[in-house]
Amino acid sequence: MLGFQHRPIPYYLFPIPCSLFPNKILCMETTTIAGVKVSRIGLGTWAIGGLEWGTVPGEVAVATCLSALERGINLIDTAPIYGHGRAEEIVGRAMRAHGRREDFYIATKAGLDWNERGVFANSTAARLRAELEASLRRLRTDYIDLYQVHWPDTKTPISETAALLAEFKRQGKVRALGVSNFSIAQMEEFRAVAPLASNQPPYNLFERGIECCAHGENLLSWCKQHNVAILTWSTLCRSLLGGRVHRGMSFDIGDIRRVDPKFREPRFSQYITAVERLATFAHERYSKSVLELAVRWVLDCPSVSVALWGAKRPDQLDAVSGVMGWKLDANAMAEIDRIVTESVTDPVGPEYLAPKVREG
Repeated sequence: MLGFQHRPIPYYLFPIPCSLFPNKILCMETTTIAGVKVSRIGLGTWAIGGLEWGTVPGEVAVATCLSALERGINLIDTAPIYGHGRAEEIVGRAMRAHGRREDFYIATKAGLDWNERGVFANSTAARLRAELEASLRRLRTDYIDLYQVHWPDTKTPISETAALLAEFKRQGKVRALGVSNFSIAQMEEFRAVAPLASNQPPYNLFERGIECCAHGENLLSWCKQHNVAILTWSTLCRSLLGGRVHRGMSFDIGDIRRVDPKFREPRFSQYITAVERLATFAHERYSKSVLELAVRWVLDCPSVSVALWGAKRPDQLDAVSGVMGWKLDANAMAEIDRIVTESVTDPVGPEYLAPKVREG
């Protein structure tokens, strides 16, 4: 094993007794992915990659990963595209600093290529083989818990991609297979060839495209019916629901939100109005923050397994405990829907993030 002494010890998973970390953790909710118990909140590492969200010092990024584990979060989601390999390196450093690989459930991805012209979906066999070895090297491990296809590549048959990932699984280099941003039809094609453990779609209070997909199909229901775990990315909608974005705010050059249509007027004001109203509702009804409300809303969707939570610093995980130990009832769900519908009259999804179609 790269960087770890192999020890055949079972996963030490959660819930963790709260007394181990006083004032830091309320026992974490758990679920299972391919038979392995994981935390229902996962740490998303797009931001700590340091490209699209501002620079993050390496020691701070490592501390963020370790702080997540301390708070009961064992699932860490990463990808080669995040910082062009830096996020995976950070996760690898955190695992070495902690010393126990088995305490982490690492989900990473493959199938994106990038150059000076942009980001492209690329799930060719050569690309996936190279990405797997590079990810293992950066993570300093000899296996990946959940290996996901980052975006569907319309120029490579999904059946070929699934067959190759199944080969990786037989080799023991990955333990479970997942996809990200796949439609129902694409998941059906994948699982006809290889076992499919998960799908990672965008889902939050403002982006609900998976609730009603093509031909009236509901991706959430399909995944629940077929025992495919759902890990939601952008749970806080690029921090819109984090409580720190305010009306009239501007973003630094290089910040991904500069090109996000949600952060451009007149839409920006609509979304901020919704956040302000949701914040008032959360405080008056539950004495909670809008961030805690937004994450709880995702977790209370009966089909969602894990909500991914992006953070660049340990303190950005302080609200984790405030998400645990309570639920939203049907009346609250209805009121939240009303606020969003009334406030956001020109909604837009995350389609701008989709990669380009490669040539050839």
